[in-house]
Amino acid sequence: MQSGISASQELVSQFNSLLDSPSNFGLLVNISNEQLQPLKLLSGSSAGASFASNVDSLLAPNIKSNEALYIILRRYSDAPAFVAVTYVPDTAPVRQKMLFASTRLTLVRELGTEHFRETIFATTAKELTPAGFDKHDAHAALDAPLTEEEKSLGEVKRAEQEAGSGTGLREIHLSKNLSMPISEDALAALKDVASGNRQLVMLSINTETESVQLVPDNSAPSSISELVQTISSTEPRFTFYRFTHSHGGETTSPVLFLYTCPVTPGTKAIKARMIYPLMKRAVLTVAETEAGIKVDKKFEVEDPSEITDAGVLGELHPHVEVKKGFSRPKRPGR
Repeated sequence: MQSGISASQELVSQFNSLLDSPSNFGLLVNISNEQLQPLKLLSGSSAGASFASNVDSLLAPNIKSNEALYIILRRYSDAPAFVAVTYVPDTAPVRQKMLFASTRLTLVRELGTEHFRETIFATTAKELTPAGFDKHDAHAALDAPLTEEEKSLGEVKRAEQEAGSGTGLREIHLSKNLSMPISEDALAALKDVASGNRQLVMLSINTETESVQLVPDNSAPSSISELVQTISSTEPRFTFYRFTHSHGGETTSPVLFLYTCPVTPGTKAIKARMIYPLMKRAVLTVAETEAGIKVDKKFEVEDPSEITDAGVLGELHPHVEVKKGFSRPKRPGR
């Protein structure tokens, strides 16, 4: 989901200055007045200075432990020469975290994706040191390098799979400045839940594209305990479940919405825990307005195991305590 924030003319101008002069090492960007604004141009890099020395002398003094920041750095000698860093420290204000996480793709897209070789998401100042960048490189190198032919073949296969399974994206506009990309098959599955032709739909978010996707699952759990077994215990999920059950001699099929967000380590998990809460309301809005789902009960927990049959039934059919009328005490001697 994109936040509707765009790049200011001042930012575009400063970025062009960064492009034109090799002595400019980087550009710091923040969000102000609903726009991406330039904060500081990191200049003074000498021709022979290494990336590591520039990080120490030019970048490090500008990093704060409680403020989010976008950082564009000149890292490579050939094009694309730049790396885009989204720095969102754990101690930053919650709203700032969510805003920076949801706008980071906008920054790269509006300045030109062709200028950026990679994007990095950092949550600590330590990751923005020479040692931190080395660690990032070592981690990235763990992926086996592919030849150009293998890369091309992979793209072709991926395109064929998407075409065959109908995973095109639809941009749902929720308001003037807010839209949400959702896959066509996810939207179709939600409509099936609304019509009663499908019992279960689980959705996930691609944190790179910030789009909502359908989690492949053809199971048909008949109870809450069976449902819990199908929900991931390591990744966040939005789950819509038509719970057909009998209570008090009556059979009903309410639609439940379950938002689960397990606590797992890693930068990817931290990013997910920021994006999913931001997307929750949008997902519910799309389910209701685009798919026609009427959600009867909502549940929000960290681990799926926290959801139980007794807990769900208790929410759907709360016990009504019948109050007895006041009985006047008998008079003595009677």
